[in-house]
Order: sequence, then structure tokens, then C-alpha cells
Amino acid sequence: MQPIDSFATDGTTFVNPLGLIFTLVMCILLVVLPRKYALLPIIILVCYMTMGMRIVVGGFNFTMLRIVLPFGWLRLMLRGEMKRLNFNVIDKIFLAWVFVSIVAATLLWQSLEAFRGELGFAYNVLGFYFMFRFLIDDVDDVVRALRMFAVVIVPLAGAMILEKITGRNSFAIFGGVPVLTMVRDGTLRCQGPFAHPILAGTFAATLFAMFIGLYLRGEKRLYAVTAIIASSIIIITSASSGPILTAVLGVGALALWPWRASMRLLRWGMLLGVIGLQIVMKAPVWFLLARVDIVQGSTGYHRAYLIDRAIANFSDWWLVGTKSTWGWADKDAHLFDVTNAYIANGANGGFLGMVLFIAIIALCFKAVGRTVRLGEKTDSKANLIIFWALGASLFSHAATFLSVTYFDQNFVNWYLLLAMISSVAGSSLLMSRPAFFAKLYEEPAVEAAAGSQAGVAPAGRADDRLFISRLQAQPKLALGDVSKQRS
Repeated sequence: MQPIDSFATDGTTFVNPLGLIFTLVMCILLVVLPRKYALLPIIILVCYMTMGMRIVVGGFNFTMLRIVLPFGWLRLMLRGEMKRLNFNVIDKIFLAWVFVSIVAATLLWQSLEAFRGELGFAYNVLGFYFMFRFLIDDVDDVVRALRMFAVVIVPLAGAMILEKITGRNSFAIFGGVPVLTMVRDGTLRCQGPFAHPILAGTFAATLFAMFIGLYLRGEKRLYAVTAIIASSIIIITSASSGPILTAVLGVGALALWPWRASMRLLRWGMLLGVIGLQIVMKAPVWFLLARVDIVQGSTGYHRAYLIDRAIANFSDWWLVGTKSTWGWADKDAHLFDVTNAYIANGANGGFLGMVLFIAIIALCFKAVGRTVRLGEKTDSKANLIIFWALGASLFSHAATFLSVTYFDQNFVNWYLLLAMISSVAGSSLLMSRPAFFAKLYEEPAVEAAAGSQAGVAPAGRADDRLFISRLQAQPKLALGDVSKQRS
């Protein structure tokens, strides 16, 4: 049987016996492995199973990742690992985003088929995100997951090299990917088990900064070195500009570690820089994307034009999304191909859906920043580096979303990162802004008394000191009470 389109909606079941056995083994391992290795079967399935193999039941399309998901929840129930989650604002906004997406699509299409599709979306998103939230408790769990990724992607890199040499994709037997490797401008663009070469490269590129963070952490560096080499191979063999730029941006974000206390100034500088470019450029600033062409044949202009037309047609999609983006321009522009995750969220969930998606990313950045700043006094540098690497990976995802939407197994990688940040850093968001600054700049009793006698105010910006001065007449806030005083 020939491989079929992994995203076709013809209600066709496609099962390869070898792939089915492989999936069932991963399902069993997910239930029986010790907790510290529970993520391993999912990581393996993401790296070595296409989205083309599926079983259609009652109109619902069960890919192998959807089949493995209930086994993960069965494990949580059987082993008593469904601890009570301390919900933070990331979790709440995440739930709101899913709810708005479902409601918007249902109102837009007003059909059972559309509602069923949204249920599948919720099944994927909520199922994986909250399963990861239960399985990840602390930074040790994050480091362990990164080491598992480091081991698992090495054979994947070998498969990509083989595809580059032979021009044939070994994963085609599972469906959803072509037998013959894609060629553009005479260059083979390898994709392995992923739905497109860009997505194959993006998978490795968004992990790249975390692997470097794993190396900088200083323990068992062999994992990190092999992972850095393997991910570089995957990025290069995908022959796409986007993943190369994504990896560079992730490393650049990681390199900002020495300036971690000045990120607000950097953010304002970036915003003012964009405004300045908008003023001096003849074309809108988003047309800078059209100039990105690291690998010959990139389609940066399409991505820039998509943003331009989305803004021009705001009235078409702002309420509950739109049924088709093709009508935003001449059909020869091919705007049906929404290669921008932010616009895709707007097209599927309206302006509110887009805002909530952006809010999730912004809150994750805030959580990482707060956790690193507060951890300067109490946590090890090794752990802080991992926190910062999570933020760098988040930045690489946020940047690549300008030119890519995840329509294959990359979504698992994305929700795993969000769950990691929510689990290890989300508690910092329970503090109000004044409480955060009070905690950040509080001094030991002896030093504080000495500073008071000398008439010296605590270090920090003027507005930080103002927050603290307003709190001096109040009892010291306890961490357990700050959620009641959220601003």
C-alpha cells in the first residue's frame, strides 16, 4: 500500500503492522516504566513515528500519538501520580485559549464535523499538556527529559543522513511522508518522520538551545555534546532557512544570560527599534521576512505578504475567525497556506484566540524571568542555567511561529515545553508585582539594619524601590498569601 496523506480527511484507516507493533510496545512501556523514564516512550514515538499511520473510528482520526495518550493517563491513575495541581495563571489562560478556540470554530462553521474536529484538537492539547504537568515536578525531571531527547535523536540524525545520501525516506512505510525526498533548487530537503522538511529542522532547532544549556550545566556533558551534533545534522539536512535562523535565535537568547537582570530594558529597546524601522522603511516592517534567505529558494515574501493581508482583512476574521484565508488576496498568492502560527490562531479562533495564544507565551517568559531572578539567592547556578535555557527555547518557538505552524508531531514538543515551564516556574506568577520586588530585594536582617543606619536604600531601579517603600508599613508578605494580592 502506498503512503497516504497524513492530513487527508477521507476517513481512511492506514496501519502498517510494524508501526502498530512499535506503537503498542511504546504504550506498554508508558505504563510500566519507572516514573523518571515515563516520558521516554512518548519522545521515541515523536521521533520515529509519522502522523500518517492512523485508525479512523466513528469519524475520529486516531494517529499513533492519540492512541498512546490514554495509556499515559491510565498510568497516572494506576500509579497514583495524579497529584493535585497547583493551578497557575499559565494553566488558566491555556484552558481559556482551548475553550475560545472550540467555541469560535463551532460558531463559525455551525456543523457537527467542525465540532468533532475541535474535540480532536482539545484531546491533543489538553491531554498531552496536563499529562506532562503531572509527570514533571522539578528541574531534575526537566534535565532527565532533555537527556532522553539527547539519546533518542542520535539515530534520527543517522536516518536523516541516510535520506540525504539515498534520496529516499525510510519512514515512508508508516505513511504520511513521501518515499522520494523533496528537492528544491537541486538540493535534497530531508524530512524523516515529520510532515515537512521545515518541521523536521524546526524540531531540532527548538531543542538546540536546551542542549547547549544542558552542556553549560556541567554534568554528564557527553549527552549534550552528542545531542548538539545530532540536532545540527537534522537542521542542516532539512535544507531550510527557518530552522537555521531558529537555532541561531535560540542560542542568541541563551547568550543573554549575563544581562538577565536587564531584560526589561532590552525588550523596550527591541520595541523602539521595530518602531524606528517602521518609520524609516518604505515597506511595512514585517517585509523584513522577505529578505531572509539563508538557504536558496526560501519563501520569505509569502510569509511577509500573509501578515500584510491578515492586517488588511482584520474585519474578516477578528470575531470568530474565517472559513478561508484564500480570499485575502489573489488566489495566485496561495494564502490558503497559513505559515504563521499567530495568524492561524486568529483565523481559527478570532482575535481573542490570537491574544490568548500570545498571552500564554508572554506569561511563560515572565515565569522564567521571575524564577531566574528569585533563584539567584537560593538556587544553584546549574539549575538557573536550565531555567534560562527553557526561556531560550521558548524564544526560538515564538520566533519560528512567524513562519511555521505545527501540523505534525511538533505540537507534542511545544506542549511539553509549556508544561515544563509551568511546572518549574509557574509558581512565581502567584506573586503580585509588589510582592515579587519585595522578595527580590529583601535583605538579611543584619544587612538591612546596617543599611538603614547608613541611610542606604536597597539596590534596584527607582520604581522597584518605590514598590518596596510602599510595603514597608505593611507586614511582610508570605509566599502562601501572595495569590490573594495579585495585581
